[in-house]
Amino acid sequence: MLVSLSIRNVVLIERLDLEFSPGLTVLTGETGAGKSILLDALGLALGARAESGLLRHGADQASVSAAFSLTSGHPVEALLAEQDIEPEEGTLVLRRVLGADGRSRAFVNGQPAAVGLLRSLGDLLVEVQGQFEQRGLLDPAGHRALLDAFAGLAPAVEALRARHAAWREAQAAQVAAAEELEQTRRDEAYMRHALEELDAVAPQPDEEDRLGEERAFLMNAEKLAEALQGAGDQLAGEGRGSAKAAGAAAAVAGAQRALERIAEKAGGRLDAVLGALDRAGAEIAEAESLLAGVAADLEFDPGRLEAIDERFFALKDLARKHGCSVGELPALQEGLRERLAAIDSGSERLESLARAAAEAERLYRKDAEALSAKRKAAAGRLDAAVNRELPPLKLERARFVTGLAPLAPEDWGPTGAERVTFTVATNPGAPPGPLGKIASGGELSRFLLALKVVLAGVSPVESLVFDEVDSGIGGATAAAVGERLARLAAERQILVVTHSPQVAARGLCHWVVHKQADGDGARTSVATLDPAGRTEEVARMLSGAEITEEARRAAEKLMAGAA
Repeated sequence: MLVSLSIRNVVLIERLDLEFSPGLTVLTGETGAGKSILLDALGLALGARAESGLLRHGADQASVSAAFSLTSGHPVEALLAEQDIEPEEGTLVLRRVLGADGRSRAFVNGQPAAVGLLRSLGDLLVEVQGQFEQRGLLDPAGHRALLDAFAGLAPAVEALRARHAAWREAQAAQVAAAEELEQTRRDEAYMRHALEELDAVAPQPDEEDRLGEERAFLMNAEKLAEALQGAGDQLAGEGRGSAKAAGAAAAVAGAQRALERIAEKAGGRLDAVLGALDRAGAEIAEAESLLAGVAADLEFDPGRLEAIDERFFALKDLARKHGCSVGELPALQEGLRERLAAIDSGSERLESLARAAAEAERLYRKDAEALSAKRKAAAGRLDAAVNRELPPLKLERARFVTGLAPLAPEDWGPTGAERVTFTVATNPGAPPGPLGKIASGGELSRFLLALKVVLAGVSPVESLVFDEVDSGIGGATAAAVGERLARLAAERQILVVTHSPQVAARGLCHWVVHKQADGDGARTSVATLDPAGRTEEVARMLSGAEITEEARRAAEKLMAGAA
């Protein structure tokens, strides 16, 4: 809800601070007093186009600040979150500063912002049907959502949105599979040749590491054999030259026999020594056996090293050819095998995906048709409700029509298969057309009022402004306008600029605009009227410049009837 409006140096307004209340606020004053300036200033805060002509003569800059209170969960919160802007304790302040060069700056809660953000926030906060750019109900892009909200179709729309997503996903899978199969078929000859080469070499997982280890071993096999031979000679007691020493096992056995002959006379002192010699003999025997086993297994084959080098070359050559490492060759081989196998099964998979896409489309069509039927029925109810409001508003010859135009299949979307547009025909037999193009200024305001009355509670916009909705009407028609504005004000904050005493009498809050001229120029001011002041203003609106007692009594009667 709009809480306050602060205006500085805008046209005739030097300094003005207004505080707004819920319900119906009426703004009156003589023609030329500056009522439209208030709407221009509000529009500036809501992101309307800035013009240097709005700057008060002699001022360096103009500024307008509009403060709003936000209810929890208001759509504005999501938009603010996208911009990393936090509401200040449920309050949002939109500010616009206009320089003498016509350039403007925008602020949201004191933070610099783009004018486009100001406009987007304004669309969610205030709907103005006035003398600057008209949005809201006149924007066909929002008509579908309003019809759906009127009919309570949000769950059906969300279900259709899910159907549409599933359909598009199935279509994407079908297209991707077809492209993949086509590419695979184009590369089939190359892949078969590459697979034949890989199969011929038959790379194994981790083969490069195993070949490297074996190659290193074979390159040192001759030295290893010499070392084994030397160790065996030492254990066997083979000396160098003509000398021949006893083997290690024979030496230990000899020492053991020598000690055993005198062991009984040693009183057990040699038992430990004999045990150690016994163990040493056993360890030496095991070492000789193991050494012999290693020597037996070591069959050095010079041809094996050459074979390993050739294998290495073949693997490296393949890896270079395919731009990968040797370790990645087995995976490449398997991948080619799978892609070639997919050629045979690809047609079947493609047919399966096509069937899935067709089924997803069928389900979407089914739900879209059901939603279209619900929208058609809801459009009839909306048209009837709006058309009932038109005769009292002196639009008895007009007709409101909610148009549902089928979309081409390629334009079907997540919200349905038709375009929804609010249209009007102002004369019998005339074809209906867009609201903003068919209706005149006064008619348009009353059409929108009728729509707003019917759609009360549907739109998230809590503040509505009507500029001279009573243009060109009076008497019972003006009274009907006032009654509908009051009815609408029970659910929304309404500000109406009016010349009609019947409408002014309905206001819970009444402001009057004055223009004073002095030596420094003209100034516009706004005063809040008390009950007596309201009576005088309504009487002035009834009688003109000279307020008579009859006009005062008529004003009192009007206000009593509106209470």
